[in-house]
Amino acid sequence: MTNDLQIVLCTVPDEATARLIASALVAEQLAACVNIVPGITSFYRWKGAVETDAELLLIMKTSGVVYPRLQNRIRALHPYELPEVIAVTIDRGLPDYLAWITNTLE
Repeated sequence: MTNDLQIVLCTVPDEATARLIASALVAEQLAACVNIVPGITSFYRWKGAVETDAELLLIMKTSGVVYPRLQNRIRALHPYELPEVIAVTIDRGLPDYLAWITNTLE
């Protein structure tokens, strides 16, 4: 079970976008939980220039089976031309919590 569970990271420009995406993903059972981490600063290269932006980080718990739909939903709701969406496999965790993630998803 645990090798199918994933943490997905996504940066967003503001709290309104963070709340919109988080609430949609949880309501649609595409993420069991979404944490919103405020106050991050991102440095990145975009279209040949180094950019700096204040952003928020979304930390989502999902599964590999649900991930394609989660990714598509983020793309539909996200204002960026190219949103950051990165999935990392969960190797270990509290068994009851991991079971809760699985049972919460569609």
